[in-house]
Amino acid sequence: MARADVGRLVLASSMVVYGEGRYACPVDGVVPAAARRRADLDAGRFEPPCPRCGRQLAWDTVGEETPADPRNTYAATKLHQEHLAAAWASATGGGAVALRYHNVYGPHMPRDTPYSGVAAIFRSALEAGRAPAVFEDGGQQRDFVHVTDVAQANLCALAAEPPEGALRAHNVASGSPHTVGDMARALAEAFGGPEPRTTGEYRIGDVRHVVASPERAARELGFRARVTFADGMRAFATDPLRPAAPSR
Repeated sequence: MARADVGRLVLASSMVVYGEGRYACPVDGVVPAAARRRADLDAGRFEPPCPRCGRQLAWDTVGEETPADPRNTYAATKLHQEHLAAAWASATGGGAVALRYHNVYGPHMPRDTPYSGVAAIFRSALEAGRAPAVFEDGGQQRDFVHVTDVAQANLCALAAEPPEGALRAHNVASGSPHTVGDMARALAEAFGGPEPRTTGEYRIGDVRHVVASPERAARELGFRARVTFADGMRAFATDPLRPAAPSR
């Protein structure tokens, strides 16, 4: 980019850089969530405990100033991209915007792949006549944002004045959180079944709740998501999917 005299960058980052979202303890106030223990997950205790007193925490929305806490390899590489972009901006005087996409869904997602997100996994199952398998108890809070809104966020970031010599992060989210179970039920109902089944299974490295505050993107980029959860899921139930890329 420096050699080509490119002075600005919009980076496709991810909400996974936050790890677990923002939590508060009724005794200790705002605290970082302790890592969930395998023994608790095996016993069906999915909520992260307070790292100080062990009490159950209440989740809250995550702002961009929240310290990064990547909890799996994908999250670590996304944060590394942000660091590289920030280093480039600082060294060259360029401006970089990191758009931290939340759970993106919409037409032409790849089918039958674990790498495109839970919405595509559930939709692939429904298309194959299988019940969507909901991990844990289905109570994981997420922000599902439609791909057309994500595209609009990118246009807003390109049109906004870039931060000179720095990187600025923005959440790209709907601002309307729902649980993974809510999403599975909405998709199944719009598709015409079968009903989701809650398995109690879990994946090490998954986080319990991560929900964004969309206010900085609204204030600085002029971006607000427009597609509602109900309308988006109703459309996604019949949207075309594409084949997954072949693995090497």
